[in-house]
Order: sequence, then structure tokens, then C-alpha cells
Amino acid sequence: MLDASTLHRGAKYFMDSGRAATHDEAMALLRSFGLTIHVDASIASSREEQIALLTLVNVARRSFLGGVEVVGLPDAKPLTRLTRARSLSRAVADYEGKVVAKANPAWPAAIIGGRPKPETKLPVWRLKWSGWRGGAVPADVGDTEPNDAAIALAPVLAAACCAAEAFAWHAKDHVMAGHRPLGLSLWNPGADWLVPDGSEPALAWLPSSLWLIGLGNLGQAFAWVLASLPYADPKMVKLLLQDDDRLAKSNDSTSLLSFVRDVGHRKARKLGAWLDARGFDTYLLESRFGKWTTRTMDEPAVALCGVDNPIARAALDCPGFGLVVEAGLGAGPEAFRSLSVHTFPSSRRAEDIWSKDIGAVTANVEDMPAYRAMKKAGADSCGLTQLASRTVGVPFVGLIAGVLVIAELLRRLHGGIALELAAGSASALEAFETVAMQANPYAFGHVPLQPELRDP
Repeated sequence: MLDASTLHRGAKYFMDSGRAATHDEAMALLRSFGLTIHVDASIASSREEQIALLTLVNVARRSFLGGVEVVGLPDAKPLTRLTRARSLSRAVADYEGKVVAKANPAWPAAIIGGRPKPETKLPVWRLKWSGWRGGAVPADVGDTEPNDAAIALAPVLAAACCAAEAFAWHAKDHVMAGHRPLGLSLWNPGADWLVPDGSEPALAWLPSSLWLIGLGNLGQAFAWVLASLPYADPKMVKLLLQDDDRLAKSNDSTSLLSFVRDVGHRKARKLGAWLDARGFDTYLLESRFGKWTTRTMDEPAVALCGVDNPIARAALDCPGFGLVVEAGLGAGPEAFRSLSVHTFPSSRRAEDIWSKDIGAVTANVEDMPAYRAMKKAGADSCGLTQLASRTVGVPFVGLIAGVLVIAELLRRLHGGIALELAAGSASALEAFETVAMQANPYAFGHVPLQPELRDP
């Protein structure tokens, strides 16, 4: 029996909007979604292209239930900590993609590298990045030049943008999907990401001590982005992971490091094991975060928060962190692509922002056809209400938010602009809005990146 723990959060979009008359119909729609990724031989020696590939496979297969296939993959060894596999093809398989010889003609496509656009009438996106900027552009523009050097967050962002556009095209809910560029500048959010920016600094320092609050969609996005960074010695990076929840089947549809095989395991332990395997120094705190949470002087002074509980968010000022970067996602069928990032300390306290949301009632979608069908089939009314109350969720929105959170740390480490608030939609990143603030220099721990990957 379908319940809140087994519901696919992407299918819920079609249920809550009324486009699917049943849950099975919503799942059938997702099973018609697929994506082919074309890669160039250059991926064998490009760490950035490998990051883009593994990110796109991992994020897309959770919503594109028809499959994610890779064409043109050479025999190559991984150059990124995102996988511990011995070959790139094995890494693709581990993240549930499939290496094939020929593209599926019924699916849109993405290109990583300088490979020419395949012959198809369906949309094709080319992943682009340079410096602190990344995104996806229609391949029709004919640009086959290799990407410029970029920070590791840029190809992650490019993959998330590509997945967002492909989902919108399949869902037929944005007329411009496949016909426009979608991307963002992480150094100067709000600027045109396709225009070179001479103010972008070379990346030299990475954060070394972080407290991750909440290990669901957003928390796992934080971990994925951190693992993409070129740490010289991850053993010097202390990560405190806090979450008291266990993995459910529904997490596989939204969270980058959740898999059906791990259902029932505690999130903190699975995520800790994944980060440990990549050399990070992790500590687990398997309790809820709230006003009662205290921080000792030897624990991380920077918190990355990814919980959707207003009571927990309202308590972010309490433990005495030196810096908090908090991310939040929209909920219903109209707002699930929305995202925001807050930082503290700022002009407002966390309690002032979220205390009004405590006890707020969410929109009731139980009158939609899919829920009426379940009620008619004998679904328990209490369970049906709980099912209806769950939010719509897709992994690429959480990943874009995760990139923005880590980018906030990197900007502050390199003397860039500090943001009090950033907000926008994954469907309209060109309209991203920010509120800048004065902030002291980053003084919460940092380490150098790998010398061979440091920009000249």
C-alpha cells in the first residue's frame, strides 16, 4: 500500500496538480522520462567533465524513470572523489546509469565536452562552465569549444541546470525548456553567467570545519558538493553530521546519496560512511536539532542547515555558531522549483523569520483525482492525509541550493560578496534575487586545495 514513506516525490507533482488521475498514472509519466548523455573522449582526462557526468547521471535517474544512458564513454579511470569505482563506466553503473552504444531516439540529450550535436529533432543541451559560472545551453548554437577551467561547483551546477530543463521539457510545463540557456554565476549571482567575469578569483582555499544539520535532500546535496571539491587532504576536514531520521524509500527520489537498498538505515550513519570512504573526518550526532542543541568550542563554528522544520530553523541562532548558511525549498506543485538561502548572523534573527511558520497549515490537495481514487480504493483517511501533506520534491532543485550554500563559503573565503538572502526558482535562474551584507573575513577554518589543481 502506498504511504508517505514510499511515495515518489516527483510523481506527487502530477498528483497534486491534477494532471495524473492516479498514483500509477503519475509513475507512468515518470517512466516515459529519459535522457541520453553524449560524452567526448576528453572526459578521460578532465576532472570537471567527470564531475558533470556523474552528477547528471545521479540527479537525473531519480526523476527520469525511463532511464539515463551514456554514449561515447571511453575506457577511463575516475579522477574525482565522487566515486570509489576503478573505472568511469563502473561509476556510471553505481549511480544507476547505463553505458550504451547508441542513443534512444525518443529521448532528449545532453552533451558534455566538445562533441558535435547529434542528429535529432528533440532538445539537446550542452553543459557549459567557466570560472565560477555554470549552466546548460541549447546545443543548436553550434559552440563545440571545450569548456574553460572552472571551480568544481560549476560543472555540478551545469548538471543540475540540465536536469531541470530536461524535466521541464518532459513535463511540458515550461514552453522555453530546450530553447534557452539556464545557468548562474556563483561569484556574482544575478549577473549574466554567459559573460566572462574578470573579477572571479582563482580558487585557493576550502572550508575545513562544518556542521551539517539535516541529511535529507539538502544535506546530501551539501555532501555531494563538498566531495566534488579538490581537497588536498580530506582527513583535515571535520564534518559533524546531525540527523535522527532513517532512510525511507521516498528518499531515493530526492536525495543524491539515498538508495532503495539502504531503506531503514539511519541517514547519519550511511552518509558518514560515504564521506569516510572519501577520506573526510566525520562525527555523528543522531538527535534532533533545536533550542536544546549546544555547541562546544572544539566543534564546527559553521553550520549548513537543510531541514524543512520551522521549529528547528527558528532555533539556528541558539547554539552560538559563528556562521549559519541555511537553504530551503518550495513545496506545492506551483512552488517546488523555488529555493532560498539565508545566512546568519544577519539583519534578522532566525526566530523572527520562521516562528510565524510554526503550525502553519499547508494547502490541502486531497480533492485531487489521484487522492479521491485512493480513498475510493479503501485508503485509510489518516494515512491519506499524511500522504497529501508531503511536499513535491525533485533532486535537481536541492542540488542547485546545495551549490549556492557551498558557494557562499567559497566567496567569503576569497573576499567576495556576502549574501544575507538569495532566492529564486530553478526555472528562472536569470531572475535570481540577492541581498548583500557586510561580513567579517571568514575565520572558521580553511585548508588549501590540491596543489596540482590550483589555478596558476
